[in-house]
Amino acid sequence: MNGSVEEDMSVEDDRTMTDAVHGVEGEQAESGVTPGGHSGAFRDVLAKDHARRGKAPLHFADMTPQMREDAASRMKLPRFRVKQLANHYFNHLSTDPESFTDLPAALRQQVSDTFFPPLIHALAVQKADEGTTIKTLWELFDGAQIESVLMRYPRRTTLCISSQVGCGMGCPFCATGQLGLTRNMSTGEILEQVRTAAASMRSGEVAGGPGRLSNVVFMGMGEPMGNYKAVMQAVRQICTLAPEGFGISARNITISTVGVVPGIKKLANEGLPIRLALSLHAPTDELRDELVPMNRRFNTTAVLDAAHDYYLASRRRVSIEYALMRGINDQEIHARQLAKRLNHYGDDWVHVNPIPLNPIEGSKWTASKPEDEQRFLEILHRAGIAATLRDTRGSDIDGACGQLAAKVQSRHADAGQTPALA
Repeated sequence: MNGSVEEDMSVEDDRTMTDAVHGVEGEQAESGVTPGGHSGAFRDVLAKDHARRGKAPLHFADMTPQMREDAASRMKLPRFRVKQLANHYFNHLSTDPESFTDLPAALRQQVSDTFFPPLIHALAVQKADEGTTIKTLWELFDGAQIESVLMRYPRRTTLCISSQVGCGMGCPFCATGQLGLTRNMSTGEILEQVRTAAASMRSGEVAGGPGRLSNVVFMGMGEPMGNYKAVMQAVRQICTLAPEGFGISARNITISTVGVVPGIKKLANEGLPIRLALSLHAPTDELRDELVPMNRRFNTTAVLDAAHDYYLASRRRVSIEYALMRGINDQEIHARQLAKRLNHYGDDWVHVNPIPLNPIEGSKWTASKPEDEQRFLEILHRAGIAATLRDTRGSDIDGACGQLAAKVQSRHADAGQTPALA
């Protein structure tokens, strides 16, 4: 793990956070962002293999500038070599020692082994939307699996990345939530998703020819606020100009959360124009308690108050993510309740993204009827709320977060095989 959630999420006098995972053999492990709800217990949902696995290999992206210089010094390399390596990683998007032609040939492999240990490799790839949507299942150093999705649009290319292995929030309609939380990801593991996607775009591997990765959204596997320190280290390197970062504008970075209030407050103080996306999914506490168990710790009022404060601090409209589920949260009454809750704050501070649910196979949670989706939008628009039905990419593949990982794990566990690149 990358330390405890308490380390990552401490805000002023908030002491509600516990260690991300307490794994002691013979004892029931606990985790998470919530040591317990206001009434009754609530803990993160842990994966079967939640036990500590050790830290990912230390990568160039994990190191501070001083750590990089110290590592170079131990190899008897001059300081300027560190800048060369940063240029290879962030500008040339390469970790291949054969491309380090500005370094002595005898040193290239040693430098690569020291600064760029392999952190992720592709296990399976699925393509959709005529090759403009690419979903990749990655294996990490310990055999853990995560997903990323690269989506090319006419005027932008967006990468959806993971920040945790699995997720401990336990939302019942989410495939990742059913996997449970295994561990946090390192900064290097997070950034390798970005580097490989940017390299794929630059080389023209994505349908449409060579291009540039323009947007990054932390909407993949995991709760980013549960891995706050590593996520923010990654964010700063994503938005810093090359050769110290990938040079993607902070305004084109989105961090999603189910509503970890201390994390939202902390993000508001970072001074970065990142967009906040709040996965609300329900307008009332009664319904949201069922759909988003975190609501038992931070209810809708606390979460919306924090989100509005973020808008005031950043002057960036907050995205309200709302997965539409047939007969559960997609009726006219829900749309009116949502509009009332959002308009309570009295200004144009949100953009609602109703999302047609990409259902889990065999799940009772199913997608809304198209006429209910449109009616939901109409009610929000009449209430003066900006809202756009989310474009559903990957509908012909395992598009929902966690679906591909769950399917591959299940299939190959049954067969006793290791998944191959598809």
